[in-house]
Amino acid sequence: MARTDRWLLRFPSPATPTARLLCVPGAGCTAAMFHPWTTLVPDDIAVTVVQLPGRGARLREAPIERMNLLADAVAAAVREEPGLPTVLFGHSLGALIAFEVARRLVAGPQDCNLIALGVAAHKAPQLGSAGIEPEEATPGRLLAFVESLGGTPDSALRDPEIRRMLLPVLRADLELDRTYRHLAGPPLPLPLHVYGGRTDPLVTEPQIEAWREQAGDTYRLRWFPGDHFFLTGADAAALVADLVCLLRAPSLST
Repeated sequence: MARTDRWLLRFPSPATPTARLLCVPGAGCTAAMFHPWTTLVPDDIAVTVVQLPGRGARLREAPIERMNLLADAVAAAVREEPGLPTVLFGHSLGALIAFEVARRLVAGPQDCNLIALGVAAHKAPQLGSAGIEPEEATPGRLLAFVESLGGTPDSALRDPEIRRMLLPVLRADLELDRTYRHLAGPPLPLPLHVYGGRTDPLVTEPQIEAWREQAGDTYRLRWFPGDHFFLTGADAAALVADLVCLLRAPSLST
């Protein structure tokens, strides 16, 4: 049985929340990136974040480099949670993870009360991985890659201790992305909301728009003016408000 206290970080919330925003961070990122969202949601919504191995409180654990293993473990942990209405949201590589977790949850034997999936800043899963080969994942190339995306202060990238912790996790996350193989399946039987940054250097607009292929009857694409990390900047409040609307009135997602 999965240990939800290990896989899911619950930020402080009301004793009896009415709904849950469940987030999955991207490559090299920790659950802490979503902590500012706790000030942007109404008091009755719980913000919960998937804690991936190899970072944060799980720093001493080896990262998981194969999607099937990771998505199975996360889905098992979510199934153990109270059945609150839940919107699952993933950013960057977290979008790919969230998609695979959602597939497992909707195909499971019990209703997990998953009412929508939100994905941001990653190309559609049927388009494959980013294609960064192991021989390209040198420390210099990885740091340049992180710097090109924005969202990480230069002072942090120059800190030897931060670099020591970041590089192995980032390398493992890119391996997870590189080895991902999409298996064709039916469209998701829940609303799919896709978000992109107009100046994202990693993902093109056609690659974001291709998520439409994974949607069932309800699909919506929304663009923000920011870069790859638009969700942590000036656009954060608008994005969170959009996700909250899905929790408040799922029927409005159309």
